[in-house]
Amino acid sequence: MRVELPPEPVHFVNRDEERERALGAVSQWRSRSRPLVVALSGSGGLGKTELAGLIARALLDRRTFTDGVLSVDLDDFRADGVLDPGDVLSQLLHSLDVAPDQVRAPYAARCRQYWNRTSEAKLVLVLDNARYASEVVPLFPASGGSVVIVTSHGPLHDLEAGAAVDLALPPLEERAAVELLELIVRDDRLAADPEAARAVVRLCDGLPAALHVAGRWVRTHRLRPLSRILTDLQAELEEKGVSGVEHIWDAAYEDLSRPAALLYRLLPHHPGETFTLHSAVALSGLEAEDCQDALEELDRAGLLDLRLLSLTVAGQMRLPGPQRGHALRRSRREEGDAGGVVDEAQARLLRWFVRQAQLADRFAAGRRLTVVDLFDPVPGVPDVPLADPEAAGEDGSRGGRAERAERAEQAERAERAARWLDEERHVLFACSRLAHGRGMDAEAVALSEPVWTHALDRPHQSEVVEVFRRAVDSAVRHGGNAAWLVRTRCQLARPLWESQRLSEAQEQIDGAMSALELLGDSERDRKLAASVLEHRGMLKGARGEWGAARDDFSGSRDLHRAIPNPYGVLLQTYRMGEAAANAGDLEMARRLLSEAHTGFVERKRERLIGRSAFALAGALHRLGRAEEARELYLRSLAQADKRRSGFDLARVHDALAELDAAEGDLAQAEEHRTAARNLRRGNGLL
Repeated sequence: MRVELPPEPVHFVNRDEERERALGAVSQWRSRSRPLVVALSGSGGLGKTELAGLIARALLDRRTFTDGVLSVDLDDFRADGVLDPGDVLSQLLHSLDVAPDQVRAPYAARCRQYWNRTSEAKLVLVLDNARYASEVVPLFPASGGSVVIVTSHGPLHDLEAGAAVDLALPPLEERAAVELLELIVRDDRLAADPEAARAVVRLCDGLPAALHVAGRWVRTHRLRPLSRILTDLQAELEEKGVSGVEHIWDAAYEDLSRPAALLYRLLPHHPGETFTLHSAVALSGLEAEDCQDALEELDRAGLLDLRLLSLTVAGQMRLPGPQRGHALRRSRREEGDAGGVVDEAQARLLRWFVRQAQLADRFAAGRRLTVVDLFDPVPGVPDVPLADPEAAGEDGSRGGRAERAERAEQAERAERAARWLDEERHVLFACSRLAHGRGMDAEAVALSEPVWTHALDRPHQSEVVEVFRRAVDSAVRHGGNAAWLVRTRCQLARPLWESQRLSEAQEQIDGAMSALELLGDSERDRKLAASVLEHRGMLKGARGEWGAARDDFSGSRDLHRAIPNPYGVLLQTYRMGEAAANAGDLEMARRLLSEAHTGFVERKRERLIGRSAFALAGALHRLGRAEEARELYLRSLAQADKRRSGFDLARVHDALAELDAAEGDLAQAEEHRTAARNLRRGNGLL
């Protein structure tokens, strides 16, 4: 029996599911004249070749495949990237004991000779490093008693009809990656400093080949702490890449078309770790269809895995860390990509992304005060397909079922926009950093508005503070727009006082008050003046000065009435109700909060419907009207759940726990407390 397999890998973890699927498919295969095909695909360095060998050995152990295992690395037969299947057939016939002088010369005759030789065979054939299905189909044995295991960097789409099992290998999850690193190294430093060990694993981004490189570094430097090794390893991977894999990625890159190669070089310059089809179009400057083709080409080349595409509103994709490093190195080698091409691509992407974030912000939060006008469309780059909730009922339909359907459609559109903002928040934060660093002050200020909408439902994020701080710096650096100064300082003040940095928050409010003197008398400027008073009142509330806070809210409401701005009047009525409740004037709080809640419902302001319901419920509970309070708490809970606001969900569960405990339902109260704790833990709010 011929067995053309290398020794088993010393360390191999995970992939149990893939092995079970492959072996299960073999057990169920019933064809008499066509072999089962197991296709393993994924980026270089994921362990496809090793897994193929392990599956082949497991099949040999069953003693069914009596003709053994044949193995061919197709890259060994390529000339200038082109494979001649006839050469591979000659090698396979030689492995099947056909003498070289007996191998038929014409290709068609050689195929018939191979099929005749394998028609009754029971063998396992491993074909490594395939690029196209057309390369491997002529190599299939003509026997249903055989199994073919094909590995490729990208999916072989035109092989799907003949592949009984198609397995795309994802990167290792963190737990499995840590296990592999521990097997490679067996070093007490990993257990002594688990956070540094996880940092090493995250740097490798689930790529086994990169973990082996990291393991060699740890074994080589026995005296260095892991924190120092981490820094040196990161520099090594960025400069030289992953040994044993870099040449595979280089070869795949060299075969790319010009548009796909351009896109690959630009992707590591995309802000944040993820990108989408739409942002790739903006970054590359390609036409939308050309960009789609380029992404599919990268997928086929094994330089991107579209099957791992996130199931999100945005449709996010990413390059794993080591592969992102390879793309960056290729970018630096190409003349011009380190300068003008990248600068132009990033500027175009920033302008496009600001517009998308502005649209998503408006669709999610409704029309409100902003200080940067909507950016113009970027020529040739379509907007993200998010629908304006206000356009849902433009046909004028009214009454009963039609009106309810219209409101449901509006709510769904607003929720989709809010989800887009949440999913793209890391790109949003990265774009803020990039815009500020490039001196694009209008973009940096504009991006603070969608972050404001995002942060209202998800407070206490350190990155949010930095976005607002950069916006203030950009407004100061620009120096020519007082509205920017007022708005950004108010934005920054809020997360500062929410984290009890009251003195810093006061400095920002004082700066905003000073900048008011530079404003004019336009409607927007008058709204800004009212907004500063509101923020000053909220800071006083954070200090517990509720009487003084109510005075500021009342003054802000008067300004809104004079504009007139009915929404602003409602918002300040709500603020006054909260202040009255905190000051102990419960009947006044009930009256003000009822008025505000009714107005928010009429205006379909989803977030404030939920929050005013929560505040009103609290006042009613303290007034002894528990059933009314419970109904409003449940309404607030539903609104918070729609917005995926962990902060609001947790505090509503706390309030319901208090209500249940007061009524003697201790078991239900404990369920609500547990839900609140889990929400805070899951959202980093503990």
